[in-house]
Amino acid sequence: TKMKVLLGVSLLLLCFVSRVKAVTVESCPLATGSLLRTEVEKTVTLTCMTDEGIDPSNQKELQWFRNGARVNLAEENRLYRSSLCVQPVTKEDNGVVFTCQLKGDATVNSSIEFDVQYPPDLNDTKEVFVEETSDVVLSCDVRANPPVIVTWKKDGEVLDLISGSYKTTNNGITALLLITKAKRDVHQGTYICEVNSSVYGIMGRTFIVMVEDKVLRFPLGPTIAGVVVVLCTIVFAIISRRNTIIKCIKPN
Repeated sequence: TKMKVLLGVSLLLLCFVSRVKAVTVESCPLATGSLLRTEVEKTVTLTCMTDEGIDPSNQKELQWFRNGARVNLAEENRLYRSSLCVQPVTKEDNGVVFTCQLKGDATVNSSIEFDVQYPPDLNDTKEVFVEETSDVVLSCDVRANPPVIVTWKKDGEVLDLISGSYKTTNNGITALLLITKAKRDVHQGTYICEVNSSVYGIMGRTFIVMVEDKVLRFPLGPTIAGVVVVLCTIVFAIISRRNTIIKCIKPN
């Protein structure tokens, strides 16, 4: 019986301590556990509340932190209950952690992480001009959450990356297609950087690539220097010839 009493007292104290040391964060829209899923341009409201069982003598002022940086709050928005409004949600809020804690005891806290979904910035058309035998790079912004699958197409068909002097890279932010030593009969056409999102579907950027005749260019500096040398040579030759003629016709 004595053991049961001690066990009961221990459990009661444990429950009391747990209630005392708690702050709760509620969100709109609702979070799943500590993860809140939302989209860009949406509005998110976070509300932090102290537990009713906290010792009245303890300081109940609340603080908010965004990725460890303190958020400035109005004085009337600090005691017992504190709210934050994130409006509008942006790409930069993805992965951000908001933490509410007691000012008097930083160990009493609660956090929520943002999972912000957004599509890549695409659905446009660009004209690209390149000279024969020159290189050209097609760039596609594929930054998105969730990540997208990228497919390059030419004239409506999936691009054969093995042939045609093509190289691709994709770091999850920018997808690049490098065309080396462009040829009109091989590389001219309509290219599409097509992305497939499990949330936003298929979208892409279109490139109209025109391969132009190569223009012969002469380096301006050496050309001018060469002209100056030739002109100086001609002038010196004329002056020398004139002096010779004058000497020949000079009277004795």
